Formats: sequence, C-alpha cells, structure tokens
Amino acid sequence: MSNQKQDKPLVLLKDEIKTPPLSKVARIEAGCRLRDLQQGVSLSMPDSRPMPSIGKNCHELRIKDGNVTWRIVYRIDDDAVVVADVFKKKTRQTPKRIIDECRKRFREYDRITG
Repeated sequence: MSNQKQDKPLVLLKDEIKTPPLSKVARIEAGCRLRDLQQGVSLSMPDSRPMPSIGKNCHELRIKDGNVTWRIVYRIDDDAVVVADVFKKKTRQTPKRIIDECRKRFREYDRITG
C-alpha cells in the first residue's frame, strides 16, 4: 500500500484558464502554481496572498503576463482546490464586484456540495 498522498482535484466555478486570453507562458505558469496547490504546496507572497475579505482559506494567485497581471481567486478545501474567478487585475485593489461574485460562487458551491 502506498503512503503517497493523492492530489486534490481542481474545481473551476467560472471560466477556464486558457490561451487566449492568457499568453501561453502565463497559462503554463498558472497551471504549475495550481498543480503545486493540488499537491499540498503552500504558496505565499509574491505568488499568492490571502483574501480573508472573500472567505476562510481564500487566496488570490498572481500571474504576470508581460505588462498584464492576472489573478486567480481560489480556496483550499480539505478535498479540493476551488477556483472562483480568473480576471485581469487593473488596479491595486480587487474590485468589490469580483469579491462579491467570488463569495456568491463559493456559497453556491458549498450549498451544492455540502
């Protein structure tokens, strides 16, 4: 019997992480970071920052793409890495609309899977 831990599945609640709109390099970077999370690697600044304004265990993954910065809002659950949104960051602060939409998606996901 193997002691190797099983990777957590990745659940996308909105959009795909694809090229376009992300460049191929940015898509690969996003995939590598998400794979790290699936394997239990804890990411911190500058790659990822906590987003307690969205909810418990929520984070914002940062992906540089030339002169554009993408954000992937995710939550680490016991059984999955759940992605609520992928968006192009244009300001320092995450827009309230994005925060509200992510909260709503996580609530709906919890209602369905709870």
